[in-house]
Amino acid sequence: MSKISRRDFFGCTAALGGTALLASVPVLSSCSGKKPQNLPLRAPGEYYLPVLDDKAADGRELKAGLIGCGGRGTGAAANMLQAAAGVKFTAFGDVFEDRIDEAIANLTEWGYDVSGVQKFVGFDAYKKVIDSGVDVVILTTPPAFRPYQFQYAVANGVHAFLEKPVAVDAKGCRTVIAAAKQAQAKKLAVVTGTQRHHQRSYVEAFKRIQEGMIGEITGGNVYWNQGMLWYREREKGWSDMEWAIRDWVNWKFLSGDHIVEQHVHNIDVFMWMTGAHPVKATGFGSRQRRVTGDQYDNFSIDFEFDNGVHLHSMSRQIDGCSNNVSEYVRGTLGYWNSIDGAIRNNKGDIIWQFDGTAERAEHAQTDPYVLEHVDLINHIRRGEMLDQATDTALSTLAGVMGREAAYTGKTIVWDEIMASDMDYLPADMDALSLCSLDAVKHPEIAVPGEARK
Repeated sequence: MSKISRRDFFGCTAALGGTALLASVPVLSSCSGKKPQNLPLRAPGEYYLPVLDDKAADGRELKAGLIGCGGRGTGAAANMLQAAAGVKFTAFGDVFEDRIDEAIANLTEWGYDVSGVQKFVGFDAYKKVIDSGVDVVILTTPPAFRPYQFQYAVANGVHAFLEKPVAVDAKGCRTVIAAAKQAQAKKLAVVTGTQRHHQRSYVEAFKRIQEGMIGEITGGNVYWNQGMLWYREREKGWSDMEWAIRDWVNWKFLSGDHIVEQHVHNIDVFMWMTGAHPVKATGFGSRQRRVTGDQYDNFSIDFEFDNGVHLHSMSRQIDGCSNNVSEYVRGTLGYWNSIDGAIRNNKGDIIWQFDGTAERAEHAQTDPYVLEHVDLINHIRRGEMLDQATDTALSTLAGVMGREAAYTGKTIVWDEIMASDMDYLPADMDALSLCSLDAVKHPEIAVPGEARK
């Protein structure tokens, strides 16, 4: 095996205000026989560390819009209002008016002023919200629509918060990456809902891993195993499309399946820590308990990185099973586990551990769902560009690659999935209608491999 320095490993790019442009780079140390040394993976300044103030600095008044008024969208709007003074929501948009009314009622009940907000209904509501003159928009519709809404926001010079995942297919990921480049040129601030990037325990661990505390990264495991998520049974009078959107988290053309929609968090953590993307994926999954929709309810994926590093990804949404939502990163000198926030040496001795008690004593705000909006608003008010969309698009694409490996039973290569023409939505978005699913690509439940002849 050839020698590979840590600087060669991570020296590919510095992020344009974000974490790093993930690239296919070596992640294994050489087998030179020399004693491992605690050398930095990247030098300070080559990676992004957010300033996690309890609240955004005061500044110019900001008009905000919410696109996608379900539970996550309503929560994100509340988080933004907690994060900063001088933010006023002026426009809400959703396919269903009852969701807008429910969001307004909930935010009002929680003590937030959303009086006078404009309401826009329909598949084109996102355009009307953005065209209404907002400075920043929250995009929390089902993720299939995220790329086109982000693209439109950037074209109109609007800052954005994108909930994860940022797409459900290869074309959507490429659309987000292209729009992110335009956002960089316009010096827009873009934050995504991978909130671990704004969770102090994760950020402090990330910093120490980049400083070399666990040595070269050699592998890891990531998990999101939990019970079944919510679902909606079909009601009388609902078309196929209306039912799918109201039950979106169970339909792969809207959510990307749960390895993309939910497990992207954990896959993203490993890619964040390493600064690299997987080069191939092999795995399996199945549908055993799901009540509605067309998704799987479990996945097990082996992601391979350059130089033979492997990440095992496990995700499941089935009641009555053992649960685990965590990340584990192994290095030549030790390992980190998110469960207890500790870094251990190879003997298992704790050499660093995040102090949650000290955080709560020092900070009034410890919620990463709020802190990500603090970072966003600070960048907007300082006129500074921030790009989290690119990295989250690559993490999303890794989830898509793992999903397709399970769906087909084949090994999927990164370059193959990056260039894929996979696109769940129609080229003409105006073809979408609540009346029918005909315009969307809506395949049957995937069955891998071939039957025995």
